[in-house]
Amino acid sequence: MKKFLVVVDMQKDFVDGSLGTAEAQAVVPEVCEKIRGFQGQIICTFDTHFENYLETLEGKNLPVKHCIKETLGFELDENVKAALDSKEHISLEKPTFGSLKLPEIIREKAQGEDFSVELVGLCTDICVVSNALLLKANFPEAEISVDSACCAGVTPESHNCALNTMRSCQINVK
Repeated sequence: MKKFLVVVDMQKDFVDGSLGTAEAQAVVPEVCEKIRGFQGQIICTFDTHFENYLETLEGKNLPVKHCIKETLGFELDENVKAALDSKEHISLEKPTFGSLKLPEIIREKAQGEDFSVELVGLCTDICVVSNALLLKANFPEAEISVDSACCAGVTPESHNCALNTMRSCQINVK
C-alpha cells in the first residue's frame, strides 16, 4: 500500500507572519517530526497569492495580505523547510483553500495501487479541512486521516469544529 503525507501550507505567514498564531507555532515541532519519520510520498502545498490579493473575493473577505508569491511570508517555516530538505517531496502551489490538482497528483503517483493519505498543517478549519474533504470525495474508499496534533486552526475552537466536521465525513482524526 502506498502512503502519502500532505503538508498543508506550513508557510511563514501562517506560522509567525501576518496570520500566525501561538497554536500554529506550537505544532511546528510535531509537523517536523512527522515529516522526518514518514515513509512514503510527501506533497507540500503552498497557499499562493499575488499583489492583487486584496482585490480578489478572498481578499475582500479576509483583508490581510498573506502568502504573496516571492515574499518571505510565502516561504515555508524554516524548521519545516529543513525537515523537508532531507526528504523527496512534491511542492504544489494552490490559489485557494483546496487544491483540485492534489487528487490528480495522488492518483498519478498511486499508479492504481491502494493508498492512504494523511494530512497535517495549517489552518485546520480552512485549508486542511478543504483538502481533506476534496480527497475524501475523490477517493471514498481510501483511508484519509488528519493528525490533529500536527494541525492548528485560526482559533482553538475553529480547529475543534473542523476536526468534528472531518470525523462526520468519515475522515480519521488521530
